[in-house]
Amino acid sequence: MAKILVLYYSMYGHIRTIADAVAEGARQVEGTRVDVKRVPEVMSEEALKNAGAQPDDAPLARPDELADYDGLIIGSPTRFGNMAGQMRNFLDQTGALWAQGKLIGKVGSVFSSTGSQHGGQETTLTSMQTTLMHHGMVIVGVPYSCAELANMDEISGGTPYGATTLAGPDGSRQPSENELTIARFQGRHVAEISQKLAG
Repeated sequence: MAKILVLYYSMYGHIRTIADAVAEGARQVEGTRVDVKRVPEVMSEEALKNAGAQPDDAPLARPDELADYDGLIIGSPTRFGNMAGQMRNFLDQTGALWAQGKLIGKVGSVFSSTGSQHGGQETTLTSMQTTLMHHGMVIVGVPYSCAELANMDEISGGTPYGATTLAGPDGSRQPSENELTIARFQGRHVAEISQKLAG
């Protein structure tokens, strides 16, 4: 049995949709338990309302519980080519886990979204991977055995660093089936490797 946590921050719902697809893929691997949780909000209610943030009823994660999982798949929207402050704030609270080496050897993977095709998807993904590497985690991306990475018939997110989606400048574009397929592939791939390492 491998335990996977899909941990995310989503302001407008795009990352939540990708998180659910990642979890769906991970659950396809027999003997895998998957939890989907979000990081706490740090913005005021007024600021969120003014920004048009969407409500989210997913359970909140605690930094200390990351050690309970064999695999961690984290997702954040892009903020100026980096992870959102909410995710950064949460990860900054994992110092005790780092000091005790609690995440060493566990699987880490990442996913993201941007408003445009070149809005910093890959730098956001690598910014999250850097934190996971400092924890000693084994980084897993999306290999090119996922044929959807090479789809040139449409504009699509998806990188070897992790699943991504494009929200559009006004946030109206929702994740495409190609992007969701990549996300499900990533979840399944992480679960398979997590099971091997946990075994």
